[in-house]
Amino acid sequence: MSMPFYVSPEQLMKDRADFARKGIARGRSVVVVQYADGILMVSENPSQALHKVSEIYDRIAFAAVGRYNEFENMRIAGVRLADMRGYAYDRRDVTGRGLANAYAQTLGTIFSSGGEKPYEVEIFVAEVGDRPEDDQVYRLTYQGQVSDEHGYAVMGGEVDAVEQYLAEHYTEGGTLEEALRLAVAALGHAESEDRVIPVRDLEVAMLDRTRSQPRKFVRLPPPRLEALLGERGPDSPGKPADEDNRPGNAPIPPVPDDPADPTDQTSGNVPPLEDPTSGEPPIAPPGPPPSDSAD
Repeated sequence: MSMPFYVSPEQLMKDRADFARKGIARGRSVVVVQYADGILMVSENPSQALHKVSEIYDRIAFAAVGRYNEFENMRIAGVRLADMRGYAYDRRDVTGRGLANAYAQTLGTIFSSGGEKPYEVEIFVAEVGDRPEDDQVYRLTYQGQVSDEHGYAVMGGEVDAVEQYLAEHYTEGGTLEEALRLAVAALGHAESEDRVIPVRDLEVAMLDRTRSQPRKFVRLPPPRLEALLGERGPDSPGKPADEDNRPGNAPIPPVPDDPADPTDQTSGNVPPLEDPTSGEPPIAPPGPPPSDSAD
């Protein structure tokens, strides 16, 4: 009778960790940046159909790197858990911390099990609060470890180079434009040479606390990204977009609402239910001027 092949538990866990890390490193990075009005999530993702950043619940967002089928299963499980908890109890009982704990238990169980391979994923769970100090960003690794991030965080791809750039250029309490330009410049920063990522290859979403709707998740379409990023170049990837950077000092054009995006203020030609700034109902446009001729 042949003897079974023996591997020590330490070596087995090390091999499983190396396997998961290599799979995650092959993906493109995801950057999370906290700014004055919310939390911004930016990823380099050429696909327009397979999202790496998604909405989980009213104030909670999800971002992941690694194998798409594995983190998509995690996203769907999180949506179901949040919906069930919000329906059975109250919408306020759905929290980012509770969702992060559930993800940690699942990832830890899969990693420790010897019957299946570990998940090649890392996950961000972000929850926006009423104030900047109430914002929460949790990072979950392939082995179920949870860490509470502050200010900025990155996972996947060239983590060290991107994180070093963020550490050198991040300022707390910045605007959306500053946070977006910082995140995009950090994603293009590499140890060999910097590059400018095309707008069409960016996937950008944010949790905006200033929205009047209960759902705070908003995707930024390419026209708005172009307006916020302005003119970019390899020599100044993090330079703010002001009037001098735009050709001919042209004003930023208004961005129409996307009818395919249900998180926009309007959908198609349907007016908004309320003004997002004042909260007042919309005012009907004036009618045609009266005619001078009497019929």
